[in-house]
Amino acid sequence: MNQQLYPRIYTRSKDLPEMDNRQFFHSRQLFEMCEQTKGQKPYMITVETADGKVAAHLLAVVRYRSSWFPPYFYMHCRMLGEGVYEVGYAQTELFELMLSTLKEKMLRRLLYIEISNISQKMFGYKELRRQGFFPVRWMNIYNSLHSKTPEERITEKMFRRITVSYERGAVTKEVETAAEEKALTRLLKQHNFLKPKRFIPHPSFFHKLQQSGNGKLFVTKYKEHVIGCSVCVFSGDNAFLWYTAFRRKSYVRLHPDLLTVWHAIQYAHKNGYQHINFMDVGLPYRKNSYADFILSFGGKPVSTYRWFYFPFGWLNRILSSLYNI
Repeated sequence: MNQQLYPRIYTRSKDLPEMDNRQFFHSRQLFEMCEQTKGQKPYMITVETADGKVAAHLLAVVRYRSSWFPPYFYMHCRMLGEGVYEVGYAQTELFELMLSTLKEKMLRRLLYIEISNISQKMFGYKELRRQGFFPVRWMNIYNSLHSKTPEERITEKMFRRITVSYERGAVTKEVETAAEEKALTRLLKQHNFLKPKRFIPHPSFFHKLQQSGNGKLFVTKYKEHVIGCSVCVFSGDNAFLWYTAFRRKSYVRLHPDLLTVWHAIQYAHKNGYQHINFMDVGLPYRKNSYADFILSFGGKPVSTYRWFYFPFGWLNRILSSLYNI
């Protein structure tokens, strides 16, 4: 770094400086949505020059959680990606500076910090290790939408199932009414009830996302019953399937999971996005039914890391040794 740089943390959108908002997961727009949503508190970490120019910024969101088991109430911090950097700066150095700044401010209040969806597997590996984070092997899946159409990537059997399900009366569409929006959030909560790590935001968050134009809410319906839903967000040339939920067992013959994901892929393709990324596919187990299902649409699996830090030194050391990569 050739010039003096100053790390800062912002907790109110009205105080945010001018910054590059090309990446949705580190944008002012997402900051404002989280700021206005119960159960979430955003922190924008920046590195600025002496004259106030933002050289890098990273959005961290603290989520207030409750559980049936101890700890009954806790907070954890989530970052989606490594942040945004201006040209001419050493990215990994600024990344480490922002992490250390966040830890100094928030560490004692959090159960753990989690960083996922880093664009390159080895980005900041040395710096994250130096800050005490440990990696867990993870899997990302994405579909390219520019070289082949979605129809060219799936099998004839899957396409036939989709056609038959539509003929039987199922339909997938964008959320248009308050009732559909309410049904979507209810289904997301029911679907993820036994998945304690999966955080579902307050319903107001999804309403703000739809209104912002940065995302779309989709529902699959059959005779006015919502049997599947998805939440997509858009950042630059890419689409991200953020949340999904289905009533697969109740409507087996209609394949609501297939229709819901297929509609999101088609929407992204028709609107000119280069890729659609499937978030939170999970650990790279040999038997991961959800990952196998997503891969059946012709996507590519990418090995990556998800990084964690626990403020309790002994616990962090134990977990770090267990996941010694």
